[in-house]
Amino acid sequence: MKVMVLEAPREPLRMRSVLIPTPGPGQLLLRVRACAVCRTDLHVVDGELPQPKLPLIPGHEIVGVVERVGPGVTGWRAGERVGVPWLGWTCGTCDYCRRGQENLCDSARFTGYTLDGGYAEYTVADARFCFRISDMYDDLEAAPLLCAGLIGHRALEAAGDARTLGIYGFGAAAHIVAQVARFQGRRLFAFTRPGDAAAKQFARELGAEWVSESGHPPPEPLDAAIIFAPVGALVPEALRAVRKGGTVVCGGIHMSDIPSFPYEILWGERMVRSVANLTRKDAEEFLALAPQVPVRTEVQRFPLEQANEALAALREGRVRGAAVLDCGA
Repeated sequence: MKVMVLEAPREPLRMRSVLIPTPGPGQLLLRVRACAVCRTDLHVVDGELPQPKLPLIPGHEIVGVVERVGPGVTGWRAGERVGVPWLGWTCGTCDYCRRGQENLCDSARFTGYTLDGGYAEYTVADARFCFRISDMYDDLEAAPLLCAGLIGHRALEAAGDARTLGIYGFGAAAHIVAQVARFQGRRLFAFTRPGDAAAKQFARELGAEWVSESGHPPPEPLDAAIIFAPVGALVPEALRAVRKGGTVVCGGIHMSDIPSFPYEILWGERMVRSVANLTRKDAEEFLALAPQVPVRTEVQRFPLEQANEALAALREGRVRGAAVLDCGA
């Protein structure tokens, strides 16, 4: 099979031909149809996340078709369509797992980071962490739901019942969260990177009633803010934007250092919290919710061999919605 491989951080991915893997106990062998390109992939490729499996096949927003079922697997059969997210394995026995916080499992393994992922024609995945996807989405449209959608859902849940919601960074996750937020009757305020007129227009099209560049205060205090941009300086900015009792949610796995800020902007029972990974419950809830909204993903297609171009487009802010690799072309 053809794969795109990261051999060392900060190097371009390389096309390689390798043997199709054999599914082990509890695993599914999938013929990959599509894999979205996530900012987390950039953090892995750019060396911002420590100790990735090397060599590594990146990609953790996978849509595929079951080719073979490994020993001991029940509930799946060849030919079924499968979605595979970032969380790829947990121990199931630690305190976090037993408390329903499997996203915090210290032994967790992650697709496209510590496990080979979906920048490939085939992959294997733990059947426990595979999910069915509504037929209303084609393969490319479904792929961003598996991380941009799931992490966005968890971040929106962390924002509580906020009626006025700010979103910092209007990329793949934001374009999905915006649709869910509007479906839920929330008012949306969008903050984009300076000079990004396309992102401003995109936010308006998706229902934001106020759009501006980061650095500008909103016209009224927000109940909550979600930060998707990996920019630590946005944390004190968002704290200044939320009302007393408001919440600032950091939705990324990596962020630049947060600068010091005066206690007065945290005082008033404001809260800063992070979102770490996801749970299977998140996946079940969101993949059931998305068709009800209905969430419509906007995707920019790249063939598998152009994975480096897709990563560059994402890095440079040239993707509207989500970049997706077509691995079944």
